[in-house]
Amino acid sequence: METLMVLTYAAFCIAIFKLFKIPMNKWTVPTAVLGGIVLVGTLVFAMNYNHPYSEATRSYFVSTPINPAVSGIVAEVPVKPNQQLKKGDILFRIDATPFQAKLDSLKAQLTSAKADQSRAAELVKRNVGNRRNLDLARANVQDLTAQIVGAQYNLDHTVVRAPADGFVTQVSLRPGVRAARFPISPSMIFIPQEQHYYTAWMRQNSQLRLKAGDQAEIAFDGIPGQVFSGKVSFISKVIGEGQVRPSGDMISYSKSPPPGRVPVFIEITDPKFDQYRDLMPGGAYAQAAIYTEHFHHLSVMRKILLRMSSWLNYIFPFH
Repeated sequence: METLMVLTYAAFCIAIFKLFKIPMNKWTVPTAVLGGIVLVGTLVFAMNYNHPYSEATRSYFVSTPINPAVSGIVAEVPVKPNQQLKKGDILFRIDATPFQAKLDSLKAQLTSAKADQSRAAELVKRNVGNRRNLDLARANVQDLTAQIVGAQYNLDHTVVRAPADGFVTQVSLRPGVRAARFPISPSMIFIPQEQHYYTAWMRQNSQLRLKAGDQAEIAFDGIPGQVFSGKVSFISKVIGEGQVRPSGDMISYSKSPPPGRVPVFIEITDPKFDQYRDLMPGGAYAQAAIYTEHFHHLSVMRKILLRMSSWLNYIFPFH
């Protein structure tokens, strides 16, 4: 953006020299150059601090890893990539044969155990049986009943269903593959039907000027010539570069990450963005500017520069 300002100033100076026929000599040219350095530099510094800009803005979305509750051989994968699904729609099926056999076996054992319990109860009633045998028979029945509940749960979960409304992308699972409960990687990635959220990565220099409620604008690389208005909804109190996880290693300077930037979440409120919302993929790249209450008049410069950058998105190299 600073380059655009310098070029704009240079064009302005050329126009002034031509319009007023000012001679280009050792006095006029250095005066214009030095004046430009002081003027543009002051404006840039004040604008950057009070109305920060981020060239690294991105839309983020939540993904849900799909891991089956039971391990087994995949029998069927009826789901199609990027097909809109409702909660409960079938994603894939695991061969239910061993799970059905386990359930049938437990049910047969339960029938036999109930018969044993009845016999033990009858013997106790006739005072010829052992009370302990009756207690053991009852405990066996209760245990088998609990095992049947677990076996039925496993059988039901051989059919893996969509956890919410949404879609699955990049379906690479095929029949014959073994799906595991705790795989190294999930069997599928499910994308819930939720609105994306937009994060501008702001330099830490301007964080004293940032607050929730500030006006903001976003220009997507994929929508050249368009700038959408919004507002700051949330400013993260922490950044990933400072995160420490429980481990046996102490923090050290040699392993210190780069400074990092402050994630600022922006809510797009511009109604004209609705016609583009579904066209923007999750992870779309953008530029963003935040307009604070400080030096408010300088925000006009930032708005102009952001729009100039947006128009430049029409230009990209061909390979």
